[in-house]
Amino acid sequence: MRSSPYTALRGTRPGFPRRTLQATLVLAVTAALATAAPAAGQAMAASADSATSAVRSAPTTADAASGLAAKPYMGWSSWSMQSSKYPGLNPNGDYSYLTEANVLKQADALATTLKKYGYEYVNIDAGWWMDQNWTSEFDQYGRQTPDPVRFPHGMKSVADHIHAKGLKAGIYLPVGLEKGAYGEGKVPIRNAPGCTTADVVYPDLRTTNGWDSAYKLDFGNPCAQKYIDSQAQMLADWGYDFLKLDGVGPGSFKSGDNYDNVPDIAAWHKAIGDTGRPMHLELSWSLDIGHAADWKKYSNGWRIDTDVECYCKTLVTWENSVNDRWNDAPAWSGKAGPGGWNDLDAVDVGNGEMDGLTPAERQSYMTLWAINKSPLFTGDDLTRLDDYGLSLLTNQEVIAVDQSGSPVARPVTPMGDEQVWGTKNPDGSYTVALFNLGDSSASVTADWASFGFTGAASVRDLWRHQNLGTYKNRITATLPAHGSRLFTVKPGGPALSTTRYEAESGNNTLTGNASPASCDACSGGKKVGNLYLDSRLQFNDVTVKKDGIYTINVAYVSGDPRSVTVYSNSGNGTRLKFPSTGDWSTVQTVSVQLALKAGSNSITFDSGWDYSPDIDRIDVPRTA
Repeated sequence: MRSSPYTALRGTRPGFPRRTLQATLVLAVTAALATAAPAAGQAMAASADSATSAVRSAPTTADAASGLAAKPYMGWSSWSMQSSKYPGLNPNGDYSYLTEANVLKQADALATTLKKYGYEYVNIDAGWWMDQNWTSEFDQYGRQTPDPVRFPHGMKSVADHIHAKGLKAGIYLPVGLEKGAYGEGKVPIRNAPGCTTADVVYPDLRTTNGWDSAYKLDFGNPCAQKYIDSQAQMLADWGYDFLKLDGVGPGSFKSGDNYDNVPDIAAWHKAIGDTGRPMHLELSWSLDIGHAADWKKYSNGWRIDTDVECYCKTLVTWENSVNDRWNDAPAWSGKAGPGGWNDLDAVDVGNGEMDGLTPAERQSYMTLWAINKSPLFTGDDLTRLDDYGLSLLTNQEVIAVDQSGSPVARPVTPMGDEQVWGTKNPDGSYTVALFNLGDSSASVTADWASFGFTGAASVRDLWRHQNLGTYKNRITATLPAHGSRLFTVKPGGPALSTTRYEAESGNNTLTGNASPASCDACSGGKKVGNLYLDSRLQFNDVTVKKDGIYTINVAYVSGDPRSVTVYSNSGNGTRLKFPSTGDWSTVQTVSVQLALKAGSNSITFDSGWDYSPDIDRIDVPRTA
């Protein structure tokens, strides 16, 4: 049976610019903040804390014990090419690239070019059950069935071919019961006597998913679980190893009861387990971080952002959404681990002209994905990889960063054009990335003090496979526009000796709305919040032995990116944006550089007229 044309596909509707939607959301959020209760640092934290405690008390990720998704997955996906308007990719109309022949061609290319580097999944994205007019096709049980023109030999045959190459097969479905599968509520559910599609959804036919293209399943009726069971068994019978479930909420630019698909994800997790076939479950897109515990409990990965593709004459563009990830990834840094990973979307760096990026942008793109432990799946044409793109996708030292057991990297400097990210590795070394997100060349410096050590350290350049020797206290690199470097840094000197100053100390000066608040994760159990509407936190009697520029680590809490002006003594200060810590109960640090004089100093955090992060403490080096 067939549905009406599928007019709302993935992260963007045909004819509806995705950026317009994003701008609308930004305005809505801004308006909400403007009317929020004044005690943003504390009052907002109160409601957020309960959500965070749920995250922290959640079970381990869905399949950590089984070894499924022990590391971020690697592979290829069809979506980037089938969604692009690059000349020749979709000659028979939008999304026409998706065919059995093209999927198998890419599978063969993956096996010969990238498999030995760890790339193993071949993922078929949206449209495999739709004809060229985007009319959906379903079997007698309301389940998606392959279009005979796109996939003339069926989906099992495709999976068999992929498996014969030593690879794994992935497939895609939207969340909910697609409208075209409803069949006036009379369609029977397989292996569920007495159940029909009328029983699996709400009687009012409320819609769900990111495009409202499906009816919401009512799991108060056991027939709904039976429907998911039948879909999962179909995929298992075909031999699929991976399912991307798309349009999932809260997320996908939707919120509210209709778009709460946590019960769907729980049902899918159960259904996949009941098939007896291990199957990676990936969720998409722009998932709500407030439900991170649910995504971790029931799935193996979750898209943290909108589509990376530009839906233009290349696969992506830097400004379209590649560069958004530097802003959006930090909030999720503490959510990933074995069994479930933060998904930054496809890494399209292999085709040069088709990708739509400069060489520097391609390297930075791959670098950010690797240090965030994102799945490394490319949407490039694997039969047309250029030499530079192949070198990026196959750099084993960079792949090792992505696949290592070290924590997800975070910015150690405030957000801006020049950024330093890093993480500590199990062997005591550090992975350190330098980024220049500006439109002209710039020097970027990583200070060892930002990572808590000082003195000499040996540095290896991972992109160039070169040992660079020993650097004392810092390393500086001049980077092109949108450029990057990626290093392994091994400390040879001592840990940094610092003096700690607590924000809530009675020795400090609080003005305006600034006030102490409880904080279980903070040192001393407290922080200073309510930094808004011309409020200030001034640390007094910050004492050093000599004049100099000091790299000061600031421990803070901020459920979203927020700015604050920081200055020492009577200086004018600099407005700095601190990346989100993910919620209002998690503490992270960034480093700022301030001029201090020998003797006693003051260090001030000034909100201006905006909302600023809550401050836990500062750690000041004892020497410049």
